[in-house]
Amino acid sequence: MKNFALIGAAGYIAPRHMRAIKDTGNRLSVAYDINDSVGIIDSISPHSDFFTEFERFENHAYALKRNPETALDYVAICSPNYLHHAHIAAGLRLGADVICEKPLVPTVDMIDDLKIIERETGGKVFNILQLRHHSSILKLREKVMAASADQKFDVELTYITSRGKWYAQSWKGDPRKSFGIATNIGVHFYDMLHFIFGKLQQNVVHLHAESKAAGYLEYERARVRWFLSIDENDLPEDVKGKKTTYRNIDISGEQLEFSDGFTDLHTVSYQEILAGRGYGLDDARHCIETVSTIRTAVIQAPTADAHPFILNKSL
Repeated sequence: MKNFALIGAAGYIAPRHMRAIKDTGNRLSVAYDINDSVGIIDSISPHSDFFTEFERFENHAYALKRNPETALDYVAICSPNYLHHAHIAAGLRLGADVICEKPLVPTVDMIDDLKIIERETGGKVFNILQLRHHSSILKLREKVMAASADQKFDVELTYITSRGKWYAQSWKGDPRKSFGIATNIGVHFYDMLHFIFGKLQQNVVHLHAESKAAGYLEYERARVRWFLSIDENDLPEDVKGKKTTYRNIDISGEQLEFSDGFTDLHTVSYQEILAGRGYGLDDARHCIETVSTIRTAVIQAPTADAHPFILNKSL
């Protein structure tokens, strides 16, 4: 049984980490969050210690380190994006390996810095890239790998997930903390595209606003027109009033359906990490390079390669 700490216990994604820790037969020893709305712990790990001040959490973790039976083996991180680097570094310096939600960090320079801290501490950083474990994604990857080497697939990716007024008031609505919509809600799609279609060859941005972004990506095996939005007004007319989220990935005329099968992917990710097959810093580099470029790119006028939502709407 491994000992885990959880940083960011009050966040949306934290319960999936708590359940993954429990479902893999391990112990959530201690959790930390500045927010004390963490009652979910009672149904998963009621005996875990909990702190709302990082200094007290860190001091407690150091005390646990004195005894091999209580020392932390892993620190899981679900904190706001801008704190990931600091919390990963703290976890490594506590003598633990680290499991972090995406986006891992905002830039490849920070990945390189974490590689230095890995060498200094002997620890290892793992990124949750759960779409790589989704059965539909794996089947598509096999199909692409089996296709002719010179074939490029035409992909249209659309993801609209409506968010209310609270979003702009939270850290997610602050680009200094979330690094913007393409990074916050798009990074796992860019990792998925790289995982399936290979290295990125071209990255063009047609739109990058507070609530939406769009562009064109060309990979070794695909040409991708993408559109991301948190604005409910962007929902297709046949979806408005029925659903708040629209997810569509069209691959050369075929729909990729992966709406189901998400609930257990964090547990699968933990199983793979514990078995020594987790995704580390080098695996995360490609999608971090992609979102970093999108954030800093010069916006280009839409061309025929732009997503239809950009060509057909006044956004």
